[in-house]
Amino acid sequence: MSTEDGFDVKAFLKNLTTRPGIYKMFNDQAEIIYIGKAKNLKNRVSSYFKSNNASTKQQAMVAKIANIEVTVTHTESEALLLECQQIKQHKPRYNILLRDDKSFPYVFISTHQDFPQITIHRGAKNKKGRYFGPYPSAGAVRESLKLLQKLFPVRQCEDAVYNNRSRPCLQYQIKRCTGPCVGLIDKASYAQDVESTVMFLEGKGGLLIKQLVGKMEQAAESLDYEQAAAFRDQIGRLRPVMEKHFILGDHGDLDIIACASKANLACIQVFFIRNGQHLGNKVFYPKMADEHDPAAVIQAFNTQFYLDKPVPQELIVSHQLEETELLAKMLTELSKHAVAISHSVRGERAKWLQMAQTNAENSLLSKLSDKQSLHARFLSLQQELGCPTLPSRLECFDISHTQGQQTVASCVVFDKEGPVKSAYRRFNIEGITGGDDYAAIHQAVFRRFKRLQQDEMVNAPDILFIDGGKGQVHEAEKALAELGVNNVMIVGVSKGPDRKAGMEKLILVGQQQPIDVTPGASGLLLIQHIRDEAHRFAITGHRQRRAKVTKQSTLETIPGLGVKRRQLLLKQFGGLQGVARASIEGLCSIDGINRQLAQRIYQFFHHQDDT
Repeated sequence: MSTEDGFDVKAFLKNLTTRPGIYKMFNDQAEIIYIGKAKNLKNRVSSYFKSNNASTKQQAMVAKIANIEVTVTHTESEALLLECQQIKQHKPRYNILLRDDKSFPYVFISTHQDFPQITIHRGAKNKKGRYFGPYPSAGAVRESLKLLQKLFPVRQCEDAVYNNRSRPCLQYQIKRCTGPCVGLIDKASYAQDVESTVMFLEGKGGLLIKQLVGKMEQAAESLDYEQAAAFRDQIGRLRPVMEKHFILGDHGDLDIIACASKANLACIQVFFIRNGQHLGNKVFYPKMADEHDPAAVIQAFNTQFYLDKPVPQELIVSHQLEETELLAKMLTELSKHAVAISHSVRGERAKWLQMAQTNAENSLLSKLSDKQSLHARFLSLQQELGCPTLPSRLECFDISHTQGQQTVASCVVFDKEGPVKSAYRRFNIEGITGGDDYAAIHQAVFRRFKRLQQDEMVNAPDILFIDGGKGQVHEAEKALAELGVNNVMIVGVSKGPDRKAGMEKLILVGQQQPIDVTPGASGLLLIQHIRDEAHRFAITGHRQRRAKVTKQSTLETIPGLGVKRRQLLLKQFGGLQGVARASIEGLCSIDGINRQLAQRIYQFFHHQDDT
C-alpha cells in the first residue's frame, strides 16, 4: 500500500509504535498538511488508510501524504498539549485553525501609588498593581472604564499628564474625577473610591452596596444630608449596573463557549465571566478545510485558545465533547488550578448558554451571507477583466508621502474570505528622487515579488492592482519582467473624472485605452474596497514614519541627549508634546537626566516657543 507520491504506508505502519504521541503528515513539498494526536499511534494513523471509513476530503488529504513523522509522549494529555502547540506554530492546511491570536486587554489599577490610576493594559503584566480581566476587546475595556468613571471618580489620565497639571481638567468639571492632581481630595477619601472600584471589579457588588448604605445612614444621622444624598445617588447608579452585568449565583471565573457550524464554516461565541461579572463576548471564525461538527470545532478551539491565555475555573460548552476529561486534565496542568468543563447546565447558566448559542447562529448566518456576496464579487471581477479562471488572491499597491519625504508603499492582500491582514506589508522607499511615484512603485513591486520568489511564489496573487495610471502600471510590469514573473495580471486603477467613486478607469497591460466596466458591477466594488484599503494602509504607515522622524530629529539637536535618553523621555512623557510641556523638576525625575541637561531640554522647547 502506497500513496500517489510513493509513500510506503504498509512498511511505515508495520514499525509504528502503539504508544501515545502526535503525528505530522507532509506533502511532496515537505509542508505539514495535518497534525494529530493519538492514545495509540499505530491504530490512529492506520485509520486514515481505510478507504471505507474516510470522507472524500479526507481521501484527498491522504492522497497528498508523502511522509509521516511521529513524536512519542508519556501520556495522552502530553500529546494533546504538544498537538495544539504544533498546530499554532505550523498552521497545517487540514487542521481546524484559530485565526485570532491577539493578546486580550485588562483593566489595570496602579495600587502602589498614593493616588492610583485606572487604565487599559495589554501585554506582559510587569507593572505593579492589580489586573482585572481579560476582556474580549479594547472596546469592552473602554466601556467598563467609562462606566467605572461614573460610579467611582478614580483618575484615568496618564501619569505624564497627572504629574504636570496646574489646574483640574474637564473630567473634574463634569464630576468624573475628584482632582487629585491639584490636591482637591485627600489621600484617605481617594483610597475609598479606589477600594470601591476594586470591590466592584472583584464581583463584590452586593457587599459594596451594603457598605454604601451604611455610609449613607451614618451621614444622615450626622445631619450631613448632602453627603448622604451623594451615597444615595451612587447606590442608584450601581444597582442597575449590577442587574445588567452580574450573573446571579456565580462569583467565580468562567467562559461560556457556543458553536454553530454550516456549509464548511463555523462560528464560536465566547462570553467572558469574571468574578461573576459579564465582561463581554467575542466571536471567532476558525479556519477549516473540511466540514466538522460543532463539538470537534469547540475541542480544537479550546486547545489552541487557552494555550497562552489565562484559563478560568470552568468552561461551559454548547455541545458534548468527545474528550472532555482529557481536555480538562490538560487545561488543569496548563493553568496550575482545577478546570471543569460543563455541558448540561440549568437555571441562569442555561439562559446565558442559550444566549451565546443564539449569537453564534446569528453571526454564522451573517458571515455566510457576506461570503456569498464576496464570492459574487469575485465572479463579477472575473467577468469584467476576462480572466480564464476565477481569481483566488488579489494584491494592491499604493504610495503615500508628503512632498516626496518619508515615502511608504503599501501592499494589501484579499482572498475569497476578504482582507488577509496578516499578509499586509509596508515598504519604506529609499534611494529615489522625492515624489517619484513611478520609481516608488517599481521598488515596492520588485521587493515584494523578490520575497515571493524566495518562497517559490506560493502566495503569489492572480491579479496585481496598482493605484495609478499607465506610468505606474508600466513600472510594475517592468519590475516583474526583471524578476522573470509573467503569470500575474496587472491592472491599474486610475481615478475617474472629479475622483468620484464608481468612475474609476481600469488599465490593462497591452491595451491602449482603459477597459469599460459595467456600471454598478459588483466586481468594481471589490476593486474599490481593495484600493481604499491599500490607500488607508499606506497613509497610516507614512504618518507613523513621519512622526518617528519628527520626534527623533527634534530631540537629536539637544546636546548630551543620546538615543536611550531620547527614547526614555518619549515613553515617560507620552510623546514629544509631553516632553515639551514638562517642567525642569519633572525632567529631572527621569533616570539619567541631571538638572543641567533638564534645563537644556526645557530651554530648547521654550526658546522655540518664543521665536
